[in-house]
Amino acid sequence: MAKGGSSSGSFSVLGADVTITGNISATTELHIDGTVEGDIDCASLVQGDGSQITGEVTAETARLAGRVDGSIHARELVILRSATINGDVHYEALTVEQGAAVQGRFAPRDAAPPKASAPSNTASSSTTGSATSSSTTADLGISPFSSDNDSDTDRASASASNTSNYY
Repeated sequence: MAKGGSSSGSFSVLGADVTITGNISATTELHIDGTVEGDIDCASLVQGDGSQITGEVTAETARLAGRVDGSIHARELVILRSATINGDVHYEALTVEQGAAVQGRFAPRDAAPPKASAPSNTASSSTTGSATSSSTTADLGISPFSSDNDSDTDRASASASNTSNYY
């Protein structure tokens, strides 16, 4: 388990022949080519294509190319085409290459923790924990496809209430 100092150029590498059972915490970049069975919390994670992580990943930046079985929390996340993710993905900035396999939900991370009294903020931000697909489309002034007679009324009221958001 690597704990880096304040040196900005340091990083830790787990080779392809290394298996770690337990949680890993690092303050600098962590490069994993081996197997980790436990949670990872680091500043920056680079995962090689042959590696496997079974546990939750928390990082400021992550570049994943191997297999992850667990949820991922990253400010900037890149999922390469060789990656296989089985778990929910929470991000602020996301890049997914064509061919990557993800079994889970994508959800933008909130800049601040969600508050219990946040329903009034739902219209101003579509990334709150309480936002759903239908409220997100209403916030954007887009009416979901519907065969009922109320769709014209919903579309008119949604665009009338959100006209100022487009200018």
